[in-house]
Amino acid sequence: MINRIIFILFVFILFMPFFDKKISNGIYNSDESRIINSIAAVSSSVVGISVINQNQNNELSWEVKNGIFSPYTKKDSIIKSLGSGLIYSNNGYVITNSHVIQNADEIYVTLSGGEKYEASIIGFDELTDIALLKVDGNNLPVSDLGNSQNIIIGQWVVALGNPLGLFDLSFEPTATIGIISGLNIDFGVKNKKNAYRNMIQTDASINEGNSGGPLINLDGQVIGINTFIMTGSDSNQGSIGIGFSIPINRVKDIAHDLILYGEVKRNYSTGLTLKPMNVNVQKYLNIPFKNGAVVVDIEKKSTGMKSGLQIGDVVIKVDGVQINSIEDMNEVNRQNFRKAGDEIQLEIWRQGKSKLINLELKAYR
Repeated sequence: MINRIIFILFVFILFMPFFDKKISNGIYNSDESRIINSIAAVSSSVVGISVINQNQNNELSWEVKNGIFSPYTKKDSIIKSLGSGLIYSNNGYVITNSHVIQNADEIYVTLSGGEKYEASIIGFDELTDIALLKVDGNNLPVSDLGNSQNIIIGQWVVALGNPLGLFDLSFEPTATIGIISGLNIDFGVKNKKNAYRNMIQTDASINEGNSGGPLINLDGQVIGINTFIMTGSDSNQGSIGIGFSIPINRVKDIAHDLILYGEVKRNYSTGLTLKPMNVNVQKYLNIPFKNGAVVVDIEKKSTGMKSGLQIGDVVIKVDGVQINSIEDMNEVNRQNFRKAGDEIQLEIWRQGKSKLINLELKAYR
């Protein structure tokens, strides 16, 4: 009996490397197939973007135009920037970053396969760094847009795009693989115009030209739009494995408004006039704290009045963030990407008690 057990163990040990290798190869091949299939599913909807600026070179020349011999100043076309984009709908809408296309004189979109289109700007939202272009195409390939709420740190992802203009050399996007390194990364407002909040961090290599391209999962679903990277002390160093993408749920929300209105309507009214708390008001209203903003006026028929707010209420927090003025309230709304039609939650103090009130941000007419 003992000899039989020893023999079985000997056989197991002898063949264990073979089985381990076979199992490992099976797992590897399975992951490799998923990567290949996910790239194939999305690649055809990825585009390269070239932004052209017309620069005057101040060289005076002459031409015959409408029968008149007249002078003109020559203009040189230069490529200002290269970027990436994602076909959003089969009738020609294309998503990219607003920083890729702003101040462009001409924009050209190159499809997978090499077909080129001149694109027009439908609209852009500088705050979220998202832009919507339109090309005159039909039955264009589109990809499955995933849910950026259903992603976790550690899952495999692929970044697709046009780094350094390589798209124009092969007429297909390049792919780099990595994982989701972090979620809900909050940079706040940058350059006094872009708010980068709840960003997806990835170590998939992202370089100049990748901006506006998709970040996808291994199910072939787009989960983000690649936007920027962090570099080392040398800004020309390129990717060091710290890249950031805008969650696709935010992109879908912004794209919806850009398609409907050509803009994101962020001008709104609440009908409220707020004044910062001071010692005199604190004593008069018998308020046991120094922070907050006091409601001193409410417009009739405004959303502020409809919400049930009253003169003398003290607004302590907006969506959980402490405020001390109307400017603070507007900044919280800005950083939370609020727009006309959204509803915010106020924590107020009234007659010795705190209370929660929902307030609609009504669009200016």
